[in-house]
Amino acid sequence: MRLLVETVERIARVIQVPLSVDAEAGYSDDVATVGENVAAVIGAGAVGINLEDGTGSPDLLCAKIEEVRREGERLGVDLFINARTDTYLRNTCAPEVRVAETLARAERYRGAGVSGIFVPGLVDAEEIRLIAAAVKLLLNVKARAGLPAAAELATLGARRLSAGSAIPEVMLGRTATLVAEFLRSGTSGPLTDGATAYRDINALMATGSPM
Repeated sequence: MRLLVETVERIARVIQVPLSVDAEAGYSDDVATVGENVAAVIGAGAVGINLEDGTGSPDLLCAKIEEVRREGERLGVDLFINARTDTYLRNTCAPEVRVAETLARAERYRGAGVSGIFVPGLVDAEEIRLIAAAVKLLLNVKARAGLPAAAELATLGARRLSAGSAIPEVMLGRTATLVAEFLRSGTSGPLTDGATAYRDINALMATGSPM
């Protein structure tokens, strides 16, 4: 938690937009500890969080949401709580009941006090339409092969689109490929293709501006 809080503090110092932080499952199954952890993240400058159910009980996530909502109110922050359900991402239920289970969980989490529902792994256009129309929350989806483009997602009813870990995963994969080829052949050309100029990198580090 210490590293997360320090990172949030550093980000909050330089950005000019509201900061939302992925708090995973709250870093504990103890509800009071989750509240303390999220309070620390709020104190560091966040005004939004993700909380996930993973393979755990929806009952437990509901209790965490209620505790986190109370902490936000105590600290005077109208916290945006994005409840992530892994009904699709981790296949926690059979495909034929995923839509119904997602809707049931969304309704429970709404009752506990969330602001939005995040359904990573959801890519089918018709299922997106069904879920977006039925839930009384902002629907968040995650970039994945087969997901409709942002403009179509908007017409389907999705209101948030997250890249998640996709961009750094691609960067790491590309880096591994470049290194392997360089060690194999010693060819330098691919190492500089599409590279950001060194002076521009230094300028970004100096100003704290986004890429």
